[in-house]
Amino acid sequence: MAFGTQDDTDEVMNEINMTPLVDVMLVLLIIFIITVPVMKHAVNIDLPRATNQPEDVKPETIRVSVAADGGYYWNENRIADGDLLARLSAEAGKNPQPELHLRGDKDVRYERVAQAMAAAQQAGIKKIGFITEPKNP
Repeated sequence: MAFGTQDDTDEVMNEINMTPLVDVMLVLLIIFIITVPVMKHAVNIDLPRATNQPEDVKPETIRVSVAADGGYYWNENRIADGDLLARLSAEAGKNPQPELHLRGDKDVRYERVAQAMAAAQQAGIKKIGFITEPKNP
């Protein structure tokens, strides 16, 4: 008893089914027909020229030192305690903002260094660096 409507011959099909290939080719043809006009219809404008080289503007560095006696030095020039905040505020308004390098004598009270850091924070200085000397072996 045979289940099916085929003949009893077991013939192998030797032809390639071309229908899927034709379907794929028609889909690709439709995609190209749609995309080619989109690429050709562009507005011609004259774009401005610009360089991609970054500007190398280095901010200046302010050196504030706290001496062993507690006095403040602005770039090696002694200043009064009240002038520190005013000078830092003036420098904080510059663009690009300068970097602050804070050096404290090892014998000075920490309070004086902390006051200089607080003044820099009040003035709006964003970059503060601490300068130390390397330990000799």
